Amino acid sequence: MVDEVRIEGLGVIDEAVLDLSPGFNVVTGETGAGKTMVVTSLGLLFGGRADPQRVRPGADRATVEGRIVVDPGGRVVERVEESGGELDDGALIVTRSVSAEGRSRAFLGGRSVPVNVLITIADDLVAVHGQSDQQRLLQASRQRGALDRYAGAALTKPMRAYTKAYQRHRQVTALLDELTTRARERAREADALRFGLEEIEKVDPKEGEEADLAAEEERLGHADALRGAADTAHEALLGDPAAAIEAANVTSLLGQARNALDAVRDHDPELAALADRLAEAGYLVSDVGTDLASYAESVDADPARLATVQERRAEVTALIRKYGGPDGTAAAVLEWARASAARLAELEGDDDRIEELRSEHAELTERLAAEAGELTAVRARAAERFSDAVTEELTALAMPHARVSVTVTPTGDYGPHGVDEVEVRLAPHPGAKPLPLHKGASGGELSRVMLAIEVVFAGADPVPTFVFDEVDAGVGGKAAVEIGRRLARLARNAQVIVVTHLPQVAAFADRHLLVEKSDDGTVTRSGVTTLDQEGRVRELSRMLAGLEDSELGRAHAEELLAMASAER
Repeated sequence: MVDEVRIEGLGVIDEAVLDLSPGFNVVTGETGAGKTMVVTSLGLLFGGRADPQRVRPGADRATVEGRIVVDPGGRVVERVEESGGELDDGALIVTRSVSAEGRSRAFLGGRSVPVNVLITIADDLVAVHGQSDQQRLLQASRQRGALDRYAGAALTKPMRAYTKAYQRHRQVTALLDELTTRARERAREADALRFGLEEIEKVDPKEGEEADLAAEEERLGHADALRGAADTAHEALLGDPAAAIEAANVTSLLGQARNALDAVRDHDPELAALADRLAEAGYLVSDVGTDLASYAESVDADPARLATVQERRAEVTALIRKYGGPDGTAAAVLEWARASAARLAELEGDDDRIEELRSEHAELTERLAAEAGELTAVRARAAERFSDAVTEELTALAMPHARVSVTVTPTGDYGPHGVDEVEVRLAPHPGAKPLPLHKGASGGELSRVMLAIEVVFAGADPVPTFVFDEVDAGVGGKAAVEIGRRLARLARNAQVIVVTHLPQVAAFADRHLLVEKSDDGTVTRSGVTTLDQEGRVRELSRMLAGLEDSELGRAHAEELLAMASAER
């Protein structure tokens, strides 16, 4: 609910505070006192058009600040937090200012926001019905949503079934579109995958093979040098048994050194240990020499094998460059082949998949049509009940010949809520053609139609605050009392704020706000006062008789208040 509204520099209002309550709030005052500015301020607060002409003459800007009590777990708080704002002791502070030059600023929960953010949250907070602001239920989507809420539980099950079918229908349609519209691209992808897999299959690389081939190519390419080095090292260690004269070699020299030490080793344990180490060195050199001889015999220059290895290595390297990815290994090529084979199988199964999806799409379309038809039938029954209920309300609101009808028209275009277009129409008198609300009613009639609709929707529409400006225009007598009764009935489930000039309506209010003006000789200033019981009697007396202290007017005022109090 709107708890408090502060207004500065708006129209004739210099500074005023609206202290609002739950239930039925009424705003009254003399003509020109600024009652309409109250509705204007609420409109600004919730994203209405910023008109610099509304700024009070002499003021730099008009400012409206509202304190709104909101559900801490509701959508409004989520949107506030998304905008960077926060609550103040469980309440939302909204501020809107308009400069005399036409610049507008908005603040939500202490954070500056675009004005359209206020418009977004307004959908969940308030419905303003003024003489020139009857937009909310004039929107087609709102009328469809309101009718669905009015239909209630009868619509829940068919809507759930339709939503399930609709979502699957969209998924299948999207898959079919992808498979059919991208057929050429997918065919090209499949060809590329087949070519790559054939290349890899032909070469048949092995994991780690590239390193083995590189090592073998290096050895074969330097076979003569490797064998020569091994022979030289062998002769240095063991000598050349084919030589005519034995040359000095490592083994013979180690033998001489060992013999020299063995001759005297018994005289010193330290020298004996060194002799043992020389013996070990001799054995090691002998083993290395034997291995060098074996290695030299194994190394063979094989140009044919070298050519084969180089060719194989080139093939594997080419595959790695094309399919090895950032790893650049044969293992990565094999992984690409595994993934590509799975993708190719998927692509090659598209034709079968398309046929399956087409069959499912046809079944879903048939099912969707049936579910949509059920929705249309439920809405049509609800529309008939709704039309009769609103028409009955209008009879009591001084529109006895008006007829409201709700048309439910299937369009054939499946949407998230079915195929129906819902439109509320009004025939203001017998014989008149039913027209959309914004075309079939004058400003005052439209306000009363909206009131009748809101009364019928009471409890079904989630908006917590309703604002009506001059809803009683052109009405008096018994019809005025009926308007008061219906506003009071609406206020049982929501906060209602009404600007009125009729005492019969004002008498039903839970809180009465008076807009007063004073004249200091130069500028008219207006303020807002919350009336107590005595103040209400005086104000209703003024509204009835034009005289605040008229005994007859006071008696009538007290009678109205007593009657309204008894009915509330």
